[in-house]
Formats: sequence, C-alpha cells, structure tokens
Amino acid sequence: MSLNCNEINLILNELNLEGAFIQDIIQPGYDTLALYTYKEGSAKTVLICTAQNSVRLNETRRKITKNEKPLRFMEFLRSRIKGCRINSVTQLGFERVIKFELSRIVSEKPGNSSKDYIHISLIKKPVLSKEEIEAQNGPEEYEENYILYVKLWNNAANVILCDVNSIILEPMFRRPERNEVKDEKFLIEVRTLEESEVLLKYPVRGWNEYPSFNAYIDWWYSEHSDTLSREALLEKAEKWYNTARSKKESALHNLESKLESFKNAGQLKHQGDLILSFGHLIDGTSRYLECEDYESGKTVRLLIDPKKSAQENAQDYYKQYKKSISGTEELARDIEITKKQLEKLDSLYEEIKNEKNPVKIEQLLRRDTTPKQQQKKTHPGLDYTVNGWYILVGRDANENDELLRHHVRGDDLWLHVRDFPGGYVFIKARKGKTVPLDILLDAANLAVYYSKARNAGKTDLYYTHVKYLRRAKNGPKGLVLPTQEKNLCITPDKARLAMLDSLHQEAQI
Repeated sequence: MSLNCNEINLILNELNLEGAFIQDIIQPGYDTLALYTYKEGSAKTVLICTAQNSVRLNETRRKITKNEKPLRFMEFLRSRIKGCRINSVTQLGFERVIKFELSRIVSEKPGNSSKDYIHISLIKKPVLSKEEIEAQNGPEEYEENYILYVKLWNNAANVILCDVNSIILEPMFRRPERNEVKDEKFLIEVRTLEESEVLLKYPVRGWNEYPSFNAYIDWWYSEHSDTLSREALLEKAEKWYNTARSKKESALHNLESKLESFKNAGQLKHQGDLILSFGHLIDGTSRYLECEDYESGKTVRLLIDPKKSAQENAQDYYKQYKKSISGTEELARDIEITKKQLEKLDSLYEEIKNEKNPVKIEQLLRRDTTPKQQQKKTHPGLDYTVNGWYILVGRDANENDELLRHHVRGDDLWLHVRDFPGGYVFIKARKGKTVPLDILLDAANLAVYYSKARNAGKTDLYYTHVKYLRRAKNGPKGLVLPTQEKNLCITPDKARLAMLDSLHQEAQI
C-alpha cells in the first residue's frame, strides 16, 4: 500500500521541513534515498522509497545502511544539494508529487579559472573590519537554486533534481518514455478536485496509538515491508523469467532449424563423387553438370564452376561436406548447452517462487540479471574445471602477470608454448595427487590455442612447477625463465578444445 495525497499532506505538515538544511544524503539501494536534515537543533532523517507497493516519504528513526558501492544518483545529489536550505515543501495539488525548493550560497575561489566552489553556508567566516573587507579580494558570492521533485506514484515513482526552470539535471530512474531524462523539462498536470471529494476518496489511515503519523508509517512499513517487497519482487521475477525463457527458446529453435538443414550433409559428399565420376562432361562454359545419379538412376543437375577442373569442383563439395559435419557436431553441443540453460532457468525461477525472504529473492534476481561483463571476477583470464582439476588461463601479458603474482602457488603446474608468444596456463595442485595425462593434454591444448602457435600444427611446449619460475630481470611484464622444465609435443586436438569450451559454457550458465 502506498501513501495517498491526504496522507502525504499530513506527513509534510508533521515534518515541517521549511528552513531545514540538508546535511547529508545516503542511498542504501537503487530505490531508496535518505535525506539527513537539521533545523533549530532538531535532526530528522527523511526516507524516500520508490519501491512498488512501498512508495512513501516519511521520517524514520531506523538506521540507514550504506550501499557497498556509492551509487550514481547519490553522488550527484551530494555534489549539488548537500548543504542546501529547504525553502519550501509542497504537494502539487492531489498528484502525490512533492516539490522541494532548495538554495545555497556558493562562491568561486579567487585565482582559479575553473568553477571550484565552496559552500559558504558550511564555512565559519572570521569577523573583519570594513577596511579589511574592502582590502580583501575575496570570492564573489552568489546563490544556487534547485527544485527536487519526488513522485510517489506506485508504478512510476521517481526522484528528479531540476533547475529553477524545471529542466531535469538528473533523475533517480531514467525513463525516456516519460521524458524523465537529463535536459528534458519536467511537466506534471495538476488535477482540480473538490476538497470534500478528495477527503472522502482518500481517507487517512488510523494512527491514534502512535505519537505521529510519521511514526505510524515508519512502523507499518517495517512490519509489512517483507510481504510487500516479496510481492513486488515476485512480479519482477515473473517478467524476467518470461523474457529470459522466450529468448532461450527462440535461440534453441534457431539452432534446431539450422541442425535440420545440416542433415543432408551426406548428399554433398555424394554430389562430389558424381562430379569426379562424370567430370569428362564439363565443357568449360556451362555452370551446371547434368549426369545420371548411379544410386537413384535419375538425372541430376549440379552447380559447378566451369573454370575449375572436375577435381577442384568436387573438392568444393567435399569442403562443404566437412564443414557441415563439423557444424553438426558444434550445433548438437550448443543445443545441449541451451537445453541445460533452460533447465537451470526453470530451476532458479522455482527457487525464487519458493523463497520466503525478500532479501534472498533480490539477491537471486540480481545475480542472474547482472550482465556477465559487470559481474565481479575473482581472477583475470579464463578458468576450466575438468574432473575435479582447476585450470587457469592467462591470455595476455597483464593476465599472465596477475595470475602469477596473486593466484597460483609453488606446487601449481605452469605450461607455455616454446618459441611463440602466448598465454600462461596453470593447473592448480591437489594434495597427494599427480596431474593425469588427460588434464595435462587439456592444459597444453589451451596453451597452444591462446598463443601465436594456434595454426602452426604440431607444437612444442614446456612445463614445470611455479616454484621453478624466475622473473627475468628488467624483462617485459610477465616474462619468466623456467628451470627443471619438461618438454611436451602435441598436435592441437579440436575435439578436446570443443569439450573444454562446452565445460566452460556450462559453468557460465
């Protein structure tokens, strides 16, 4: 339940913020803001919540927790309105939109061409004589004015800082469809209703047992916030799930359709065989070869390049055949991964629906909706887990150096290609275990793949324990000199690399 217009008026009357100063601004979450105000020896914390079904503005006595990382809107507000005086606070008609008129006195530092401002209202000035004031080339003072709009609409709540002409400087939520973006003019139509109609339609909740309506609202939402938050989060989760599943299903359909088109790959090989068998019919002018299919007995027409020989045209068909076979294997693997992603998506949604704690629901949603590139990584480079063995891969000098310095230890195994620049590959040691040959070959293939030797065919590598590596004095970043190294010669295995890629993608689901 959100506040109605009469409840908002009652809260504003109790707060009596006209003449108060904004001492600090805290944003504990993306949808919540707290203004720390001070007036005539009295400090008040004004909480502004824009969460669906919990939209409100009220004084709170509860501790406001800080976010781990300072949020964009909070930092912007601090740079503009921290230290401002609240000149007036009004609700615009019955629209549940609150208008704060703010001002502060600032000055430009003398001798500085850039706009480097000091908040005069927060600085104690020494008492000077008239002559000292005239002699002093002090900073020029002037007043900055702002308007802070707080929209308490349940489905479109927002906090918007504007200049005196209501041009938006920055909103809490950027909503282009409502013109709530920077440099747009904030417009609101005010309804004209009879006061008696408003009082009848929007009654104030009973709060007789509490010292103030603000105290009642603070208590009511603390008691019901979990339920309200859970309902809003479940609604958000449903939208996220439907969107994510629709995308995955569409991707799966496209992969299956492409796989279906590859099922005739064997026909390409057969057509290549026909070209070799009837190559003597190629006359060097026609783009087609007509011949009898010795399997079906029918006459077939094959597309060819008249400038090429029969062997070259057949080779083109064989190449397409090999590509289709390879593509079929990759598509089958991608289809399997997509199906597993759908299963995990369904499982996660069921977990969210069954979770009672809204904080846990929010964490589950945030974990899955955060873009992969924004998710915090514990280490640079790539990682693979194969049969309980953990493999780390650096792809450039920076990643190699970072892994070597902070993420591996003396007994871990290090691999690198000989005579080619490339990434470092590390196999993390397991107590009492010797690295199996298969794991060593997996790491070796990764080392070759992430090096300049990727297309070199048969490749030599060397490997040793990290404790036998020595940094090259005055050498390039990440360069090491190995000792007690052993040699390994491999031919890159595409099937092994495909398997490792599948494991990596599954781990990212």
